[in-house]
Order: sequence, then C-alpha cells, then structure tokens
Amino acid sequence: MKPLFLCLALVLAGCQSTANPDLPLSASPGPRPLYLIGALPEGDLKQQLQACKNQPLYRHEFSIGHRGAPLMFAEHSRQSYQAAADMGAGIVECDVAFTADQQLVCRHAQCDLHQTTDILLRPELAAKCSQPFSPAEAATGKAATALCCTSDITAAEFSGLCAKMDGVNTQAQNVAGYVQGTPGWRTDLYSQCATPVTHKESVALFKQLGVKMTPELKQPEVAMPFNGHYSQQRYAQQLVDEYKAAGVAPSQVYLQSFNWQDIVYWLKHEPEFARQAVWLDGRYEQPQFDPMQSSSWQPSMAQLKASGLNIIAPPLWVLVTEHNGKIVPSAYAIAAKAAGLEIIAWSLERSAPLAQGKDWYYQSLPTLAKHDGVVLQLLDVLARDVGVKAVFSDWPGTTTFYANCLLGNSSF
Repeated sequence: MKPLFLCLALVLAGCQSTANPDLPLSASPGPRPLYLIGALPEGDLKQQLQACKNQPLYRHEFSIGHRGAPLMFAEHSRQSYQAAADMGAGIVECDVAFTADQQLVCRHAQCDLHQTTDILLRPELAAKCSQPFSPAEAATGKAATALCCTSDITAAEFSGLCAKMDGVNTQAQNVAGYVQGTPGWRTDLYSQCATPVTHKESVALFKQLGVKMTPELKQPEVAMPFNGHYSQQRYAQQLVDEYKAAGVAPSQVYLQSFNWQDIVYWLKHEPEFARQAVWLDGRYEQPQFDPMQSSSWQPSMAQLKASGLNIIAPPLWVLVTEHNGKIVPSAYAIAAKAAGLEIIAWSLERSAPLAQGKDWYYQSLPTLAKHDGVVLQLLDVLARDVGVKAVFSDWPGTTTFYANCLLGNSSF
C-alpha cells in the first residue's frame, strides 16, 4: 500500500504522510458528511455525493475552519484548530481581540470570556471582570449575567484559562450553574480544559499544520484609544506585524474585518496583505437591507471593487433566495460576481438541527430549510451557482468532503 493511502487509513491515529512533502495532506471528515447525505432527498446531488463516500479526501482551501471546529470542540482552542486541520480545512480562522497589556489573542469577541472560558470559576480573575456574575431572579424574570473581557486581564492570565464550549445558563443561581450552558446539539465531550491560544501562537500552529490563516480583527468593546494610546489603527497594524515577524507571506493570509475603516487602513498601509483582505459585510443589520434590492445596500458592488476590495463575505442567507421551490442565487450574489468580487460565505453548521424551527442563517429559505439535508443543498448552490471562493463551517469536514467530491483539486 502506498504511504499516503496507508496514512489515510490510519488518520484517526494521527498519522501524517512524510514520503513526499509535495503530496496533498489527507483529511478525515468524520461521520457528519455521510449523516447529511442521508438526510438529502433522493436526486442527483445525493447520488453524486454518495458515489464519493469511499474516495480518499484531501485538504482543500474551499473549506474554512470557522473558529476551528466548534460544533464539537471549544472554539479558538488549540484542540479545535487541530481538529479543523485534520478535517481538511485549508484555511483556519483566529478571531483577534486584545488584552489589558495590548497583546493579541484568539477570541470571537472581546467580551465573551464569561461564556467561552472558565474565568468565572477562578476568583482571582473573576474579580477583574467588567461585570461580576449576577444570579437569575425568578420573581422578576431577570436573567443571570456576567461580562468578562480579554481587555480585563493580561495575555499571561488569558493563557492560563481553560477554553470551553460557548454558552451560559441564564437561569442559573450560581456561577457553577451559569457556565454549564452548552446547547444540547453540541457536546462537552472534547472540551475538558481546552487550551486557549494567543494570536502569535495561532500563527505558529497554523504554520506547523500547513494551513492558510484568516484572522478577523474584532470590533473593540471598550473605548478607543484603549488606555489613552492604543488606537484602532495601531491595533490593525499590530495584527499584520505579527505575520511579518513570523515570516508569513501575504498570500497565506486573509485579513478580515466588519469595520470598513480597517479595510481602508490595510489598503493604504499594507497593500500586499490587503490584496486578500475580506470585508465582512454587516449591512444586513440595517433595517432597510434586502438582498434582492440593490438600492438597499450601498455603496454598490462596483464601487466597492473600485475602492480596491477584492473579497466580500456576507452571511449565508444574503446569498440565496427561494424561487419555484428551489434555492437560487440572490440579486446580491449576482451583483457581487458581476462586479468582479470574490465571495466567501459564513457560517455553515452553526445552526441547531433545522427540524427544530427557524434559523437565522437560513432566514431567506423559509419554506425549504426544514431538514438537515438543506445544509448540503445550500452548499451546492453556493459552490456551483453562486460561485463562492470558500465557505466557513463549524464542522469543516463537511465542506472538505463536498469540495473533494464535486469541485476537484484545491491548490494544495
């Protein structure tokens, strides 16, 4: 048996092929892709995907690990990143926030430590939180609350925390109950004191794993300049500087931000890195926004392209709509492609089972998003009809499987 295929057979044991460093890395997507195929109605897509179930799979850049693989692993932890790479994600995300000593760390939001780590179980650090734990009050209906930010503690203190699955119990009467809030459709099986990661550590890990990197500069939740001197521009520059210091080529990095001014800053000051900068389009939050009406999303796609932007990234539902009982591209998606913008979509498999009811990520598919097979139906439309560059997923094995089966070779 050839070494690469022997490795594929043993991938769950941690094997890696060393026979030829130029060969693509094998991937093990886990059972979820086959589960989703089973949920598909009979038809061409199901037959095409079923025909691939025994083929070898390899890492693919269409597949982006959204916060790692947080459907089952604590987000932005070393374990979650490793799982994403093992599932074949060609690109892995570190959301970036800053600490009290202005060091960059991987965290989805600056102020989510109370729900993604065990900080509240550490009295000496819980005392530093912006808002201490407050229990639920049944009589008034008041929910349990807390607010702990990366900017409340130092990077060294952050690194001593345990990452956990995202979630809190808002009906809790004490801290121990409050941190036990993992949704029932996720799992705590693999989040036994997962290891949090600084941004520099993520860069080193991603280099070791051989994946590309997509950091998102998170919007600060404290007044800027922080401590009177740490400005938004310095924050944006620090992110790029850490890639430069690690010797990472701009081609290996997809900078992200919802803040258009961050994109403008990178275009002016870091044009090589900005060539692959991703604007996370948050215009969907505007009351008048309608992905089928171009007048509701200004500036136009052509104006964005003319400004120097090359990649735009809206949520899944913005890119599709229903027409005659089928999923089809939205006017937004058609306009973005016509303007020459590449598209990245977010975030697949961040939803509860679709049979449980309406979901934010599928809101433009009100009559179709009724079963988990729609995950693959949507992915197929995004890939083949919308023509997206890549898709973020909380279980990147699904996007890896689909890409290997129906999109052909990645650049790996």
